[in-house]
Amino acid sequence: MMRVLNICLIGALVLAAADVYTIKFESARQAQHVAKLRLEIRRERDAVAALRAEWAKLDNPARIQALARRHLQLRAAEARQIDPLDNLPERPPDRVLVDEADPIGTVIVNPDPLAHSATGSALGPAR
Repeated sequence: MMRVLNICLIGALVLAAADVYTIKFESARQAQHVAKLRLEIRRERDAVAALRAEWAKLDNPARIQALARRHLQLRAAEARQIDPLDNLPERPPDRVLVDEADPIGTVIVNPDPLAHSATGSALGPAR
């Protein structure tokens, strides 16, 4: 009886050691994965910082002004080019008169395709 108990305990210890080894191996693999992800994150942050620095250089107003002077034939606005709001023309009247029938409303109210259409596209029943 003692011998069977000892064999069972040795078997349980071997299984426990195998389980501990599996857990240790998996944790080492996960730690390696985390280290790789941290390295990738650091590289991406460095790339973002480099792109932001380049954007700040490209977005510099003095640089844009120099490029505009070199490539665009622009002149400064003169005082005579600015007009007060009083000189704007009146707003044009609405195109649809209030007393006219609404052509889209007519189609919605009378959806029969054979009926007379307000748009004139239907000629009536075929003969």
